[in-house]
Amino acid sequence: MAYIPPHMRHSKDPQVPSPTPERLVHQFNRNLRLGSHKHNADRSGKIVYADNAISRWFAVELDEDGHFPLSLHLEPISVESVEQRRGEKPLVLVNNNPAKDNDEVGENTSRSTWEFVAENVWPDILSACKMVSNLMEEKPTLVVRFGQVLFHGSKSLSSETARKSQVAETILRQLQRSFRTNVPETFVEKITSGAVPKIGADFEEEKDIYHIKLSDSASPQSTVSCKCSVREDQELELYKVELNPVRHVVVDISCLDKNVDLRLALYTKKILADMTDDEMHIIRNLINSAILDPEVKGGLRWPLGKANSGDRFTVIGVWHTKFRSYKNSSLRLKVRHADRFDFKTATGEAAVEIALKLKRVVSEIQEEKVDTDSTYNVFKDNLKLIWDHFLSCEQVFT
Repeated sequence: MAYIPPHMRHSKDPQVPSPTPERLVHQFNRNLRLGSHKHNADRSGKIVYADNAISRWFAVELDEDGHFPLSLHLEPISVESVEQRRGEKPLVLVNNNPAKDNDEVGENTSRSTWEFVAENVWPDILSACKMVSNLMEEKPTLVVRFGQVLFHGSKSLSSETARKSQVAETILRQLQRSFRTNVPETFVEKITSGAVPKIGADFEEEKDIYHIKLSDSASPQSTVSCKCSVREDQELELYKVELNPVRHVVVDISCLDKNVDLRLALYTKKILADMTDDEMHIIRNLINSAILDPEVKGGLRWPLGKANSGDRFTVIGVWHTKFRSYKNSSLRLKVRHADRFDFKTATGEAAVEIALKLKRVVSEIQEEKVDTDSTYNVFKDNLKLIWDHFLSCEQVFT
């Protein structure tokens, strides 16, 4: 059966009412159990989770008891970059019997949905942000990404089994999860021409950046990211060295009544300002050895033997990103075209991505004098803007 995008995955059940506090606690605990786990780093070492990190998934627009509609199931789809890395097709939630759109019901459902999402994820965001602020110097970033929740099978659960099985918690617990951030160009056009002016955001800047990813033998769990601009003489110029982000909260949300899914993530990044002169000399030599080449994935290549420093740093990946950003008093929207290449797996991908940073929410949480209820209302208002203006895409994900 052909893949049905998220906007076709309607529940045939009536509108879900706003949850009572008692039901909310029950649903929150249920969702917390589903897919919650701790990580330090994934197998590639690229994604790092804090020791007490929270990773969750839930779907909105279920029935009143929090169950999936009987017609909802998992379907394998073709995503080349995922298949290259994992050797199998990812799975997405689809619905064999989507309900027909109803403008009036859709408006009411949307309103109750974003309120439910706010109540469901706020405790995690608030506690993690406060913990990070107390323990670390780095300012946390709270970002909403748009795309598609993907599930990944295992040897104990084949794609064929998943396709024929009704979705249940017992099945989903067997699956790993990732989030596909690549969105259609038509979605970008709709956001920049429609949503941006509606939320009162103004154009901020446009940048062309190369991210050179280095492994460090002195710290195997970390990836060093070197941000470089291009000078007029077409040479790279290093302007920032960071460690890879550390995730503290990741919440994936399958929006069954929309055609775009969400990921809310709270993370920190450490700028490496205390590197020795010898370390910086090695890194600059690696960067200076790079050759700009638009014909290769990632946009950079190195002469034979020049992609490592011997026994310390080795180039393991490169990103060429071009982005435009827009901002208002509380939000910053980034539209990014990214061309990535992973040297370790010899795979690459190009993606168009949209990320929305909730700046005001984080700032107010860190200001102890600010009333928490007031900040929570700001967070709810941000989610309402997202539901009103960001979750509509006419083109099917491919």
